Amino acid sequence: MEKTPIYFMPGLAASHKIFENLEFDLDRYTLHYLNWIAPQTSEEDIGSYACHLSAQIKEKDPVLIGVSFGGIIVQELASYVHPKKVIIISSVKHHDELPKRFKLAKLTKIYKVFPTKVIENFEDYLGFFIGKGLKKRADLYKKYLSVRSKEYLQWSIASIINWQQTAPIKNIIHIHGTNDAIFPIKNIQNTIKVKGGTHIMVLTKAKKISKIIDTVLTC
Repeated sequence: MEKTPIYFMPGLAASHKIFENLEFDLDRYTLHYLNWIAPQTSEEDIGSYACHLSAQIKEKDPVLIGVSFGGIIVQELASYVHPKKVIIISSVKHHDELPKRFKLAKLTKIYKVFPTKVIENFEDYLGFFIGKGLKKRADLYKKYLSVRSKEYLQWSIASIINWQQTAPIKNIIHIHGTNDAIFPIKNIQNTIKVKGGTHIMVLTKAKKISKIIDTVLTC
């Protein structure tokens, strides 16, 4: 039986370790992990970034799975690699699903004036936009963060806030936690809900998410 290739994209600044608790039948799937690359310039378009990142995808008709900002990235990747299916976890399908504080940041452009000292302290920087929930899990995030470059962080935040997607792409499956404090469920439509799932449920509810993904790919 031909195996289905799955490519995983972690969340903002995170490493592929965030997927370590997921379980898949390796007789049916081959697992591949995408790594963040540095944007070519601070103004690089997210589509251009995805184009360069697509060089890491070597197999045809892959399944793309992305968490949080990685979910946005795999949607952009879909234009270049024509995936069999795109699965996003704890993410958004278009800019209308972003919370009001992100939209306010876009309107005021306040994200552009943060000092380097704040940006280097990643947890506090994100905390300004997404609330206090992240700080309570700071130690957990530090374990899984892999990128601390202020240039990358500035580019990533700007890319999320200014994302221009207006409607869901084809063949997309959205898995979202009911207790997600970063992208509140009240803003999310057409999703598979995970009761009690937070923004880091790929770690804390990995067994449930693994089952959902396997079911989706089996249908």
